[in-house]
Amino acid sequence: MHMGRTETDMTDIRGSAADRGAAAAGRRHRAVRAAVAGGLISDEQPVVGLLDVAGIRESAAALRTAFEEALPPGTPVLHAFAVKASPLVPVVRLLRELGIGAEVASPGELALARAAGVPVEATVLDSPAKTTAELREALSLGIAVNADNAQELARLDALVAELGTRSPLGVRVNPQTGTGSIGALSTATSTSKFGVALRDPGVREWVVEAYARRPWLTRLHAHSGSQGVPLKLIAEGIAVLYGLAEEINEAAGRRQVDTLDIGGGLPVNFASDEHTPDFAAYVDALRDAVPGLFEGRYGLVTEFGRSLLAKHGTVLAKVEYTKSAGARPIAVTHAGVQVATRTVYAPESWPLRIAAYDAEGEPRTGEPVAQDVAGPACFAGDLLATDRPLPLIQQGDVVAALDTGAYYFAHHYAYNSLPRPGVYGFTEDPAGSQDVRFATVRTPQTVEEIVTESGAAHTDALLP
Repeated sequence: MHMGRTETDMTDIRGSAADRGAAAAGRRHRAVRAAVAGGLISDEQPVVGLLDVAGIRESAAALRTAFEEALPPGTPVLHAFAVKASPLVPVVRLLRELGIGAEVASPGELALARAAGVPVEATVLDSPAKTTAELREALSLGIAVNADNAQELARLDALVAELGTRSPLGVRVNPQTGTGSIGALSTATSTSKFGVALRDPGVREWVVEAYARRPWLTRLHAHSGSQGVPLKLIAEGIAVLYGLAEEINEAAGRRQVDTLDIGGGLPVNFASDEHTPDFAAYVDALRDAVPGLFEGRYGLVTEFGRSLLAKHGTVLAKVEYTKSAGARPIAVTHAGVQVATRTVYAPESWPLRIAAYDAEGEPRTGEPVAQDVAGPACFAGDLLATDRPLPLIQQGDVVAALDTGAYYFAHHYAYNSLPRPGVYGFTEDPAGSQDVRFATVRTPQTVEEIVTESGAAHTDALLP
């Protein structure tokens, strides 16, 4: 039986997490300096997103290694990246080259995954509102589908009768194991909109019967984690999933469910550069709570997003003006609600670390001064940070919003018709010179594109 990590092991893990974080911080500092020196951030492009390619590679390797070391050789495992965390074709393509598939939740995300070259057998479709057309496309291609509810399962009945069952098919269940610290992201609450509510009266029996009547249901899915959900609670949800699979197979008298999709949701540390908890700690928590999961009797699917990318992204913004109000300094920047929507509207749940750099791209030094870091949008609450102790920011400086590699490049909010910023991946010379090279991941949106998207082709549509 797995006994968990020793005190020495945990010391090594903490040291490794700190070392990895320090190395990433060094790469970030060099990238900021290069972005300033090379004019990547400028008056014409006052806000940009940066992605640390080396960091992404490290996270993908850490995920794969954590499971490979815990499972018997040959156990089928698909790590499917949650495309919603970064719907950028080059990012999905990089992860595919690193052995990671795609979890998609809309026709748009499926199209992105296909454009990135993710094969159908490495793609999983999850969504609480799939149309019949979406289901038909998935089954025609052979993409795995997790049905969210009984009505969707009825649609699959008709489509399977018509098209056959090339796709691995399953049902998403809600283990109803509880709420984390961010209620809006907790997917395993008693009233969550996702999946079949397993602890509601009669539902567990319905699920077992549904599988008994449909031999083509061979997967079972639950997603019990997300930001703010502790590892123990995540593992509790997966234990419920495992127990249900065992019950289904016993009732069927055979190994009908052969794959468990355990979702993702590993929380990210937004308080420092350390990568904690890591994927090894996640696997440890699962092995303690659900040892049978690692016996090799079930194939596994994971759906991580934030934990693969968050620590490897940085939003840079020029400081246009500095002033004060009520004796508190304010730095007015070009990054606000349009790139950090969750942080602006729910700062208690989504605080961001802010780093200050001078006009040359060097870390700004000096005694910390409590100040606000404001965005460009026309409402008072457009603030990246409030009353935050930082070296006093000056006009012309550059501020960096850290840990923004997941969702912050995905959730553009077009307030004030502010453009989507460009996103650039950075790498360093492998020869060890630390020269930084940038590659365009997404070109910045132009004013002309904003006008076109805003109905310019229909200018006179509302006139008599």
